[in-house]
Amino acid sequence: MLIVSETFFFFFSTFLSVHCLDMTTKRKIIGRLVPCRCFRGEEEIVSVLDYSHCGLQQVPKEVFSFERTLEELYLDANQIEELPKQLFNCQALRKLSIPDNDLSSLPTTIASLVNLRELDISKNGIQDFPENIKCCKCLTIVEASVNPVSKLPDGFTQLVNLTQLYLNDAFLEFLPANFGRLVKLRILELRENHLKTLPKSMHKLTQLERLDLGNNEFSELPEVLEQIQNLKELWMDNNSLQILPGSIGKLKQLVYLDMSKNRIETVDLDISGCEGLEDLLLSSNMLQQLPDSIGLLKRLTTLKVDDNQLTILPNAIGNLSLLEEFDCSCNELESLPSTIGYLHNLRTLAVDENFLPELPREIGSCKNVTVMSLRSNKLEFLPDEIGQMQKLRVLNLSDNRLKNLPFTFTKLKELAALWLSDNQSKALIPLQTEAHPETKQRVLTNYMFPQQPRSDEDFPSDSDSFNPTLWEEQRQQRMTVAFEFEEKKEEEENAGKVKNYLTKLFTSLCLDA
Repeated sequence: MLIVSETFFFFFSTFLSVHCLDMTTKRKIIGRLVPCRCFRGEEEIVSVLDYSHCGLQQVPKEVFSFERTLEELYLDANQIEELPKQLFNCQALRKLSIPDNDLSSLPTTIASLVNLRELDISKNGIQDFPENIKCCKCLTIVEASVNPVSKLPDGFTQLVNLTQLYLNDAFLEFLPANFGRLVKLRILELRENHLKTLPKSMHKLTQLERLDLGNNEFSELPEVLEQIQNLKELWMDNNSLQILPGSIGKLKQLVYLDMSKNRIETVDLDISGCEGLEDLLLSSNMLQQLPDSIGLLKRLTTLKVDDNQLTILPNAIGNLSLLEEFDCSCNELESLPSTIGYLHNLRTLAVDENFLPELPREIGSCKNVTVMSLRSNKLEFLPDEIGQMQKLRVLNLSDNRLKNLPFTFTKLKELAALWLSDNQSKALIPLQTEAHPETKQRVLTNYMFPQQPRSDEDFPSDSDSFNPTLWEEQRQQRMTVAFEFEEKKEEEENAGKVKNYLTKLFTSLCLDA
């Protein structure tokens, strides 16, 4: 019994020391504890400790009491500046999580953690990895994003069991020449670095499925990519690419491709080789046309080509029968192809800020569209067939030249928001029936018709000086307009509460009298 009492007292005192040192920090020991064997005189087996968000400046000494059994240690979001040597005596440690601290280096003693599988040191001030990180042969996941790491040591490429590597927002300018040794990599994220090329050895990464190279300094698509045949997701946004080459078509397994915010002027015909592609993002480039072969991407569900210089869309766009989201806003389109009517699965259509004078009648065949935005065009009328789009819930027609709406609008029973003006105070404004002065057909109108096209004076030029006071006034006006109905509702509720209170008060005074 003496052994039992001492063991129990040891565990209890350790528990109190952790929880009572500072009650405001609420330190925790997560209790994924293996069933206590104290009644047989054996020590408790603590496998997980969590000291996250405790305002710690150093690793608690209590941790070292469980160095033989500890498997997971969480020290997230503290102010720890260095890791003590004793920590690396925890030979059983499988996961070490210390993101969002003040570490400036990773000690060489980390080589002692031979069973370590997951390491998270993101959001620190670590400038490099020690060469002997290579001794952590069991590592499968390394998260080291948001650190000023400028290069990886050669020893890093000996972590041959690595499956996931995250090094976003660092200072990397190149990768080791033998980076291809990491043949088990499935996820590689290197966003927001200074990379311009990739090592040729990366063709060995045959298991790589996700590669994020967004926001780097690539001027062309690295040739080695075409050899990574199992790649499913590729981010190359925010670089300086000028062409999307035909070699991209060799990635038959590609499902997601983001090439937005580059300087791409041409998309090669061979993009049709990406036969499994579901999401294609080409926003904010310099495209003047799309190849007809884009219609061969039969599995495409999302296509974004907004903020380009497109003057026409290919008729082949109608072959994208599975397309659900299509955004071609901020271009120079003067018409939409009639084949758009074949997009029977389309849910969202955005064609804002173009030069459309009319819509094709076939638009009515897009019967599954729920959100359609046609803001800032030159529309003077809408086709009667728009009444066939009976699943429409949101329709933005503001900043056009419409004189009225077709009477078939009365069939849009699901419509919850109809925007006719940027300054509209309510999502839906009542419409009334009138006879068209020329055709005598019934049309719908209200006080917002005819729409007045916005003049060039309404768009401030780049040379205009910024007026913060005016901007704030306009912002407040927009907020007031957008939420006026909510404020009115709140005022009515408050008024009701005040009325009830006064009634009760008056009744009480009468009874007292």
